Amino acid sequence: MGKATGFIEFSRSLPILQAPEQRIKNWNEFHTPLPESELKKQGARCMNCGIPFCHTGATFEGANVGCPLGNLIPEWNDLVYRGKWFEAYKSLAATNNFPEFTGRVCPAPCESSCVLGINEEPVMIKEIEVSIIDRAFAEGWIAPSPPKHRTNKKVAVIGSGPAGLACADELNKFGHSVTVFERDDRIGGLLMYGIPNMKLDKNLVKRRVNLMRDEGVEFRTNVRVGEDLAAEELKRDFDAIVLACGATQPRDLPVEGRNLRGIHFAMEFLLKNTKSLLDSAHSDREFIDVKDRNVIVIGGGDTGTDCIATSIRHGCRSLTQFEIMPQPVEKVFTHESWLSRARTFQVDYGQEEANAIFGGDPREYCVLTKKFVGDDKGDLQGLETVEVEWKDGKLSQIEGTEKFWEAEKVFLAMGFTGVEKAKFFEDLGVSLTPKGTISVKENKQTSVENIFAAGDCERGQSLIVWAIADGRQAALGVDKYLHPVLQN
Repeated sequence: MGKATGFIEFSRSLPILQAPEQRIKNWNEFHTPLPESELKKQGARCMNCGIPFCHTGATFEGANVGCPLGNLIPEWNDLVYRGKWFEAYKSLAATNNFPEFTGRVCPAPCESSCVLGINEEPVMIKEIEVSIIDRAFAEGWIAPSPPKHRTNKKVAVIGSGPAGLACADELNKFGHSVTVFERDDRIGGLLMYGIPNMKLDKNLVKRRVNLMRDEGVEFRTNVRVGEDLAAEELKRDFDAIVLACGATQPRDLPVEGRNLRGIHFAMEFLLKNTKSLLDSAHSDREFIDVKDRNVIVIGGGDTGTDCIATSIRHGCRSLTQFEIMPQPVEKVFTHESWLSRARTFQVDYGQEEANAIFGGDPREYCVLTKKFVGDDKGDLQGLETVEVEWKDGKLSQIEGTEKFWEAEKVFLAMGFTGVEKAKFFEDLGVSLTPKGTISVKENKQTSVENIFAAGDCERGQSLIVWAIADGRQAALGVDKYLHPVLQN
């Protein structure tokens, strides 16, 4: 634990963020680390709570709580409080392959389940985590460490998002020869193209990938498995295969006018923006331009927020975000509302920026899109909506609340429905679930004994921290399959 009386003496500090009016002028990260003295105080707030719910991942009332990686949070909080930063890094690295990612973009379900959060603000876990790993890199404590011994086993990992990278990292440590296949031109998957640069600097992704490459992991980009690389080739050339291809089939909105120009899936918008930024600092104009356009984002969550922040940086004229659910309740600190606080009202960075630029929160709740409206050239001009109400979990439209909203660009950020439909899965012989994900058994093994699946492609759309945990679990399953005698 931290200081015995730390949670009484010290209050929770807020992260230091650049003002919205300044940070929207560029695509850089806008987070400034807290000074070491303040981080020690925050670590001191961690209590000897008996059962540290923060480091046990679970689902409560549909919300993620706790850390599925089993991060030893009280341990490294205490070490930071005592100024033992190297020991804190070793403790953190023992359970998390990529703290520099989770410390930036994870919504911190660990904090929602902090016992101190029963009656006051929880321990600042996420800020301490990212400070530990950033210091470890700055101090040179992290260097390539290839395995001393190699097995004669070869493993293919399909997909280089957080699940694929975590799985590849672990398998490489076990001594297996790992090749990661990625269909895009850069390694990183969701980390590279699904999250804007101001939220996760891509140099951090490249730094980790280069480290893994120096440790012996092979990366191959611009390879679409099933097209450029057949299933039979994978089966022939590798002893095991791990599918970590994500749940990238976006949820559509099949209403009248859906085919009008100006309606895009959120990931198309985010991917093209980041690629153009990295390729040419946007000079190639190979992105979806929203400058001086009225923008509507349909759907909440992290992806919707990222669309908001990206649109603002491109100079949109107006910005509105539709959510079909009611506005969440405000935070309250009572025993009864403790774990359910993960689903309380939040103002993320995108909404904060919209409020600063446009003078209000962009979100409109309980709104259902009924129709897209265009001109005679097929270009989007706006959309028609109706307000809805929820009773006993069922939605009903409220008569007389119809409204027209002007918009030239609409981004659909309503989540995902599973893996993209491809003959490749049939060629491999793996089974899919009714919800469109890859069916797995114990240790992430599919219906084919030497094929495994990890992350969103088998779990469904989830958090980066769950993807990393699934990747680690799949690596253990592969290793057990390749060396069953050593595991018994």
